[in-house]
Amino acid sequence: MNKPIIFILIFLQFLFLSCSNRKISEKKEKTTASTEKENNISEQQKIEFEFYFIEGLKQKVMGNIDNAIQAFNSCTAINPKSAAVMYELAKIHVLKSDYTSAQPLLLSAIKINPENKWYQLLLAQIYQNNKQYVEASKIYANLIKQNPDDLDYYYLNALNLTSGEQYDEAIKAYNSLEEKFGFNEQISLARQQLFRSAGKNKEAYQEIERLINSDPSVPEYYGLMADMYREDGNMEQAFKFYNKVLEVDPGNGFVQFSLATYYVQNKDLDLAFSHAVKGFSNPEIEIETKIQLYLMLVSAPTEQKLNDQQIGELIQLLVKTHPSDSRSYSIQADYFVQKNLLKEARESLNKSLEIEPNSYPLWEQLLLIDNQNNDIDNMLKDSEKALGLFPTQPLLYVLKSISLIQLKEYNKALETLNSGQAYVIDNKKLEAQFELYRAESYYNLNNITKAFESFDKVIEMEPDNYVAMNNYAYYLSLKGEQLEKAEIMSSQVVQANPNNPTYIDTYAWVLFKRKDYKLAKYQMDMALKNGGNTNDVIVEHYGDILFMLNDLNGAMQYWMKSKELGNQSKTLQKKIDEKRFIEGDE
Repeated sequence: MNKPIIFILIFLQFLFLSCSNRKISEKKEKTTASTEKENNISEQQKIEFEFYFIEGLKQKVMGNIDNAIQAFNSCTAINPKSAAVMYELAKIHVLKSDYTSAQPLLLSAIKINPENKWYQLLLAQIYQNNKQYVEASKIYANLIKQNPDDLDYYYLNALNLTSGEQYDEAIKAYNSLEEKFGFNEQISLARQQLFRSAGKNKEAYQEIERLINSDPSVPEYYGLMADMYREDGNMEQAFKFYNKVLEVDPGNGFVQFSLATYYVQNKDLDLAFSHAVKGFSNPEIEIETKIQLYLMLVSAPTEQKLNDQQIGELIQLLVKTHPSDSRSYSIQADYFVQKNLLKEARESLNKSLEIEPNSYPLWEQLLLIDNQNNDIDNMLKDSEKALGLFPTQPLLYVLKSISLIQLKEYNKALETLNSGQAYVIDNKKLEAQFELYRAESYYNLNNITKAFESFDKVIEMEPDNYVAMNNYAYYLSLKGEQLEKAEIMSSQVVQANPNNPTYIDTYAWVLFKRKDYKLAKYQMDMALKNGGNTNDVIVEHYGDILFMLNDLNGAMQYWMKSKELGNQSKTLQKKIDEKRFIEGDE
């Protein structure tokens, strides 16, 4: 509820700092050789000094900084006590962000000419940049003595004391400001926050009461009071003041969110949801505030989480009230992904990308959904569009290659991987992905030597890449090569993933190829128990193992079941027709 007030304070600080910086850059009092201590220099030296000083100013304006420094150094050689030269050199150092060199120059200039406000203001700016806020406040306090009617100095003094965590002194500074210029909202709000920071809660409440009394029609004052009570755990008083906001401003959307937060803390999610709906329905409330509340509501503890219908309703309201903001559809897509509604998630992401086509994270999310949804055609199209916008993003090349491999375009997959390889920099995990899909492409092109070389590279780069280890072991078993190596790899994969039926099937098949049929059956039993009984290839393999264990009836049963699951292999049909195991896969 206090968000607008915080904005006022931030804006106020920016305003006065801007005013100060603007004044520093205004036309300065004329400071030439005629106003400097002569330091016993001759008339000829005065003329030379004036020449170099003007030359330095000219070179600085032209951007020739080194020439400007050289000219000002010539001035210093003639008159080392020239405050004006010290000031100009200090400004150059500030432009170069060399505050260490600028600070002693300004201190010397101020010692020579303590009344010059420009010297003081630049030194204060340096102190602020160095986070020496208390030192900066001392300068503004001195400027107040010299210019008692300048409002900016009072504010800057108070702001620096606040930044320096000198809360009591900052409060006194705001009190002086009020005594000089009268009571106003900005002073009161700043002072209230200082009271809170200093642990003076009683005074903070009194400050807001004073604001309310000054103008009872301002709803933000009641909201700020309510927020303070809520932060302090006084829910009864917080609730009272939140409702006071609605009395003053019935259409106030921010208070709906404050009330929603209040009810979340009181574990009443139904009422929290009711107020959230009212806030989400208000198109005048910025989407950032709604997203913040939404995230809080959906990430609440499990026992008090919003239900799916409520979450869906809030998202619909978000889309309805902010139809031109890509974040509405992005959040909607996340919701659909969590519900495993991948088609709907893809539609939402496409709407988000129509509004914000240059958002790389959205493209990446879309492609991952395409992959998860096995939507290979769209995955290829989307990856090509994304690469047109982000040609230096290496992951896009990987995702495109996956779609090409699925479409059996293995040579194109290799070309894509080779094109994207140059953009993989200091990322072993991603480099391993490139090599993995290179291995898959080579294998399917029957270039077995290169395929196995690529698999070896993947495992060398990423020893726990279980996908690579599983596929490598399986391909070795199919070729009947390095079966001991295949068994070691596959065993490691299964140990790390004991419930993955695909990995267990690979291990069982390696054991089958090594003619260890009993252990192969034991592993395959585990695969079937973990969901493999719906996979036509795993079921066929189980039939093969049973055949080798002289269980022809069992083998026939599982071969037939594999066919019922959709297995169209000609080799499987031969097994059924001839009632025997046949090597190969067609």
